[in-house]
This record gives sequence, C-alpha cells and structure tokens, in this order.
Amino acid sequence: MGLGTRKIAGVSLLLAMSLIAFMLESFLPPMFIPGAKLGLGNAFSMLALILYSPAVAFLIVILRCVLGNLITGSLSAMIFGLCAGTVSISAGILLWKFAFPKISMVCISVCCAVIHNIVQCVVFCAVSQTWEAVVYLPYLVILGAISGFAVGLACVLIVKRIPSRMFAKIGANVTLN
Repeated sequence: MGLGTRKIAGVSLLLAMSLIAFMLESFLPPMFIPGAKLGLGNAFSMLALILYSPAVAFLIVILRCVLGNLITGSLSAMIFGLCAGTVSISAGILLWKFAFPKISMVCISVCCAVIHNIVQCVVFCAVSQTWEAVVYLPYLVILGAISGFAVGLACVLIVKRIPSRMFAKIGANVTLN
C-alpha cells in the first residue's frame, strides 16, 4: 500500500465522508427493526476497495467503526459494528479478488450487507444472551439486500460517471471499466 500524498488525501476523503454518513445515520430512527440502518457509510468502504485496495477498504471499515462510535458515544455498538464490519469487508475482499468480474460489484455489495447484518445479529445474541433476537434475521437479510443493492449501485454509478482523470488526481486506480 504505497502512500503518496494524493493517495493519503483520497483515502482521508473517503474516510471523512464515511464518518459523516455514519454520524448522519446515527441521528435517524431505526428502519423497521431496532438498530437497523441503511449503511450509507459502507459506500465509501466499497469505493476504497474499487479505487485503492483491499487493505485500504479494511482500514476504512475499522476506522469508521472505531471513530464513528467514539464520536457518537455508542461504545457498546462498536462491538457489533466492528465484528460485523470486519467480517463483511473480508467477505467482500474475497469476492472482489476471486469472483469479480464474474459477479458484479452490486452483487458483492449485497453479499457484504447481508453478511454484516447476520454477523451483527449473532454477535448481539451472543453478547446479550438473548437468542430470541434471531427472529429478526429474515428481516435483516431483506433490509441488507436492499441497502447493499443501493450502496453497490451508487458505487458503480460513481465510478462510471466520474471521469478517470478525477480519480487519478486523488491517486486512485479505477478498476470497473
């Protein structure tokens, strides 16, 4: 992971936007199910995977979870988000490395979102010793698929609509073309 000035600036920009999305979502009420969110901050992790590298995407997920929860004061939520975030981005990285372009970026995003919701629910059940919360899993999978589709589609549209020279200015390499 070579760190040129432009790359540091581009990665910092993605992290900042990811944190802003995370914090804005913390002000919104849950979607139908306690704790459920759209996961808009994940778009910037996926963009980091597309534009930079798996290591950068992983770093953004970890920093967003830690810094976002420290800023919003949701330290208990950090346990769930960090576990789910690292497992889901790891799955995304594996799919990116071994299945892309056979499966689309949108499909990878959907898989990541569904895995994130499953892991978060399982960790919540394990920590709280409340296994009844597993009844939320079908709904969380559906919400994850919907939000993963939206995030993946947004990432593809961003990469395809913005000229490559703009990405070059932040030290990124566009890999969806």
